[in-house]
Amino acid sequence: MKHYSRLVIPLLVTIILAGLKLYLGGQSKDWEGWMAYLPSINTVLIISGFTWCFLVGMQIVKTMFLKQYDISQEDNLRARKVYTQINILVKIANFIIILFSIGLVLLSFESVRKVGVGFFASAGVAGIIIGFSAQKAIGTLIAGIQIAFTQPFRLEDAVVVEGEWGWIEEINLNYIVVRIWDLRRLVLPTTYFLETPFQNWTRTSGDLLGSVFLYTDYTIPFNELRKELDRILETTDLWDKKVKVLQVSDTNEHTVETRILVSAKNSPIAWDLRVYVREKMIEFIQKNYPECLPKTRVLMEKEKS
Repeated sequence: MKHYSRLVIPLLVTIILAGLKLYLGGQSKDWEGWMAYLPSINTVLIISGFTWCFLVGMQIVKTMFLKQYDISQEDNLRARKVYTQINILVKIANFIIILFSIGLVLLSFESVRKVGVGFFASAGVAGIIIGFSAQKAIGTLIAGIQIAFTQPFRLEDAVVVEGEWGWIEEINLNYIVVRIWDLRRLVLPTTYFLETPFQNWTRTSGDLLGSVFLYTDYTIPFNELRKELDRILETTDLWDKKVKVLQVSDTNEHTVETRILVSAKNSPIAWDLRVYVREKMIEFIQKNYPECLPKTRVLMEKEKS
């Protein structure tokens, strides 16, 4: 019921303005001087009142619909999908309502209507000019509609954009706000995400694999590293107990590259888990196998006489 109370004030204002217009229309003799100006002004106010009602009504419908979905839950993929679609569609609807209302307001003035007739008479040239000038605005609107239905990303998706890692914080018709991990905000035009490749780490689920790379000497015992990795993961709640892998992924003339893969529930936890595992594995090598840290060898041979 409290949601509907937000609609009471704009509705009352609109009803009062409509009643005032009817009253003044019936008092044309007494208000003859004023009536040259009041009809158009009062019509503008009534249109503005109805527009206000529609905009508030849209927000009420959106709030009531989204109450069924909890975006704060751990498994919130479905909720984020619905939030993204509804938010964009409501913004598009609000844009159309405002645009339509502005058109009605302009048509309520006699002088504007006369100009409009002449304008439509030369609509061929004017249409081309307007088409070029509004190309970006229309493209942005269409991009917003595409994002609402195709959903290459959703609210709170973890993404990598322009070399920055963060989360989708806001989705608007003309721009997207990405919350970077260090709390900076990256603001990009909506069309950017339809024209430029980007990484979405939570496109189908929140689960992520985190990778840790260790660089050691060839003498490192890999079985001992695997045992230590098991012990580290069993002592932390960051690991979701799904993926645990330690492999030799590369070598060069100086070091051996060891890759560790571990899984977590979502991207922030995966980051914390990677940091934790990297730190503990380095501590283990420093304490137990310091001779296996990266080193450079020099072989000196005795010159034969």
